[in-house]
Amino acid sequence: MPATLHVIFGPCGAGKTTYAHALARREGAVPFVLDEWGARLFGPDVRGAIEFGWMVERLGRCDALIWSTATAVLAAGASVVLDIGAMRRTDRERIRQIAEAKGLSLQWHFVDAPQDVRRARVADRNTTRGETFAAEVTPEMFAMLESVYEAPTPAELEGAVLSVSDSSGVAPAEARPEAVS
Repeated sequence: MPATLHVIFGPCGAGKTTYAHALARREGAVPFVLDEWGARLFGPDVRGAIEFGWMVERLGRCDALIWSTATAVLAAGASVVLDIGAMRRTDRERIRQIAEAKGLSLQWHFVDAPQDVRRARVADRNTTRGETFAAEVTPEMFAMLESVYEAPTPAELEGAVLSVSDSSGVAPAEARPEAVS
């Protein structure tokens, strides 16, 4: 079976990172989570409020490093799971074009939840600073990310694995990565 490039996408607070790690464990794949790389590489340099341009530049560098490393992992025969944002259609199209140009087996995973559930998850993550906490997402940052996010078109969802939580925030068992066959 060829190595697969699994790409997770969806809005802020949908559960993408939790899903990505569970999928990586289930598939024996290597996870690449942009927020984790950014927090580890640049978090110690943050002094005070994060300036948007400063953050975007550094996350761009992380994205480039993730791609080069993930490509090497795929070439070595292991699958990877990318949780690198992909919030805009142009981001997803760029990923599709890269995968196509490199002849990679690509599987999309769309993770979503109602906005009130996602907002509550982000607030809880900011407080508990648990396993998926990489950096605080303020209410202002959440609103900004909501304005940037572009929901997928029906064509983007064709063939994608869907994990959509209900109003309680719980994804149906068949949509959780451990249960996907």
